[in-house]
Amino acid sequence: MSHISTFVTRCDSHSPGHWRRWLLLALAPALALFCRTTPALAEAPANRPAVVDPALDNEPAEYLRFVDDQHGGGKLQVAEGTYKNDSGVTVHLVGAVHVGEKQYYDGLNKEFEKYDALLYEMVKPANMGAPVPNAKPKSMISMFQHFLKDALELDFQLDDVDYTKPNFIHADLDVETFEKLQEERGESMLGLMLGQMMKQMAKQMAGDGQADNAPQASLMDLVDAFNSPDRARQFKLILGRSFGDVEDQMSGMEGTVLLTERNKKALSVLRDTIKSGKKDIGVFYGAAHMHDMESRLALMGFKRTGLEWHTAWDMTAPANAPAGGGN
Repeated sequence: MSHISTFVTRCDSHSPGHWRRWLLLALAPALALFCRTTPALAEAPANRPAVVDPALDNEPAEYLRFVDDQHGGGKLQVAEGTYKNDSGVTVHLVGAVHVGEKQYYDGLNKEFEKYDALLYEMVKPANMGAPVPNAKPKSMISMFQHFLKDALELDFQLDDVDYTKPNFIHADLDVETFEKLQEERGESMLGLMLGQMMKQMAKQMAGDGQADNAPQASLMDLVDAFNSPDRARQFKLILGRSFGDVEDQMSGMEGTVLLTERNKKALSVLRDTIKSGKKDIGVFYGAAHMHDMESRLALMGFKRTGLEWHTAWDMTAPANAPAGGGN
């Protein structure tokens, strides 16, 4: 408890900007997992470079990747997979990160207008309408997401995506059902997060480490990022690099309400949407949900025909940026 008191005292002695940076430094190792597995929670009342890859047989698609530019920068990219069945229905699995650059969300808004229907994730109260942009955060998760937005100098998904469009269809659990199912299973957001952190720590202690393309940041990396004049970009680089092992980190989420039950709900809404006559449908969900969703689409007779990458975070170093951290 003394360590917590010391940390709080230190935070209180600094300006709000310093408080956010100290908290980011303390929590950075856990942020990557949390910001891509939590649902986009709603409060009650382009310039988007892409690379198109061909479908590679029937191998599971990767939906989140960090592309290192080998010059002290890189890009975090999110995939959009296209799937078709023999009846002429096309489904686009549009991966998402909940904090990103404005041009990323602007590009999504334009793309979503093309679909007959856009199914979206959002754990929200039953019968609640579209989220209100720039709403004051009220839940712990919403506050955390806004903290990420500010600390990383990014935008928040619920502020930039236009959920009022007539083709938008809610395809997620309502908050009452979500909480009821979690209570029945003894599942909690904090418990899942801690469990995943412990799993990764155990792997590192056993010498397994992380994937080659997802190196673990050292304490000195975090300190250097904190002291860097472009600290927001440096922290994004640390987090972005850790996204390379998303499938490994999500393996412990199979069968949970957070992942599996919400995906079941989304695919149930998709079936109803197809029955209503829609032929070109988007499913907009967090990137970590897509491996399971792709498997469920295959059982429905869909085959992947393409994969397109969109840049959510561009961390390319500006021409006058220093080579490393420090003042």
